Amino acid sequence: MDFDAMFDAQLNALKEEGNYRIFAELERQCGAFPRAKSHDEETPDEVTVWCSNDYLGMGQNAHIREVMKDAIDSCGTGAGGTRNISGTNNHHVALERELADLHGKEAALLFTSGYVSNWAALSTLGGRLPDAVILSDELNHASMIEGIRHSRAKKVIWKHNDPEDLDRKLAALPANAPKIVAFESVYSMDGDICPMKEIVEVAEKHGAMTYLDEVHAVGLYGPRGGGVSEREGLAHRITLIEGTLGKAYGCMGGYITGSAAMCDFVRSFASGFIFTTALPPAVAAAAKASVAYLKDSSEERHAQRDRVAYLRAQLDKQGIPHLGNASHIIPVMIKDPVKCRMLSDILMRDWGIYVQPINYPTVPKGTERLRFTPGPLHSYDDIDHLVEALSVLWKQCAIAHAVA
Repeated sequence: MDFDAMFDAQLNALKEEGNYRIFAELERQCGAFPRAKSHDEETPDEVTVWCSNDYLGMGQNAHIREVMKDAIDSCGTGAGGTRNISGTNNHHVALERELADLHGKEAALLFTSGYVSNWAALSTLGGRLPDAVILSDELNHASMIEGIRHSRAKKVIWKHNDPEDLDRKLAALPANAPKIVAFESVYSMDGDICPMKEIVEVAEKHGAMTYLDEVHAVGLYGPRGGGVSEREGLAHRITLIEGTLGKAYGCMGGYITGSAAMCDFVRSFASGFIFTTALPPAVAAAAKASVAYLKDSSEERHAQRDRVAYLRAQLDKQGIPHLGNASHIIPVMIKDPVKCRMLSDILMRDWGIYVQPINYPTVPKGTERLRFTPGPLHSYDDIDHLVEALSVLWKQCAIAHAVA
């Protein structure tokens, strides 16, 4: 049997649909972010990155870099194994305490990524709580969907950001069934923010556990970077808050926070925790330093919000359509996978602007987009250059402008 032919057939179908993904080979330049060196012969040697999830540029922060280097000199490079065997280091424990404090919880548990923390926690909670039902927002991230699927618990989908629909679906379930309401604070593709207070109140009304994914909000919202739940004064009413260290904190890893009993429960039963090598201690040390830094510093958050507002205003002046939302994520709508890929390629080749096209299956067909995440290290000149490029290409590619 010719397996390669089978692989190629499906890859060719992806290419014909315009949904085949091509990775740009970039080299981040320390101290120069958002500049990056491009290793593609058809692009400028230096490009400006516009789609990074290192939202605050903390991956470039001099203090955080020094902490990581010091930890490497102290501990070496690797963790040495799983946390259960030989991989638990003082830096892991210290980071978990820092994260528990960030969200006002008793405990925290580290994972190797935000994807793994969602997958492991939801699959464990849903799989080990007898007769559990997980009620999932219809636009939840793939990691949450996979965790729910793996749990084999009963799943109920509720309409996106619709507390009334959630209320109806909770009311239809047996009163004695353990219920878990899983949702996100900031949804990464549309950039919309959930009506958190209303969702929490509905869950409390039905005695349901709340599972909140704050990966696109931690570090960015709230007076100490505790996310939308901190900003809204709701963290203490949410059972489990999940987050990442790989976005606004500029490092790597995922985590959950909650009661000591719940974190110990997941630690003791989650295969995604038990059987995987721990984060390198140097990564944990840098992440702790980044979390602590952003608890005290709001300078980066304020600068980011300024750049976001400026880019939105310039796009509006040019009539370039972008989804309105209250977050830092600016989706510029193309609505065609081939044009989306083409625009991305031209921006990179002719303008030195790097932004990846967002196509199916990340977003539904017909909603293809370019997703921009301006940060505090983008200059006003960078933004003006980006908007000029988009304005020229909008005319060249005959894409509809926003209605004034």
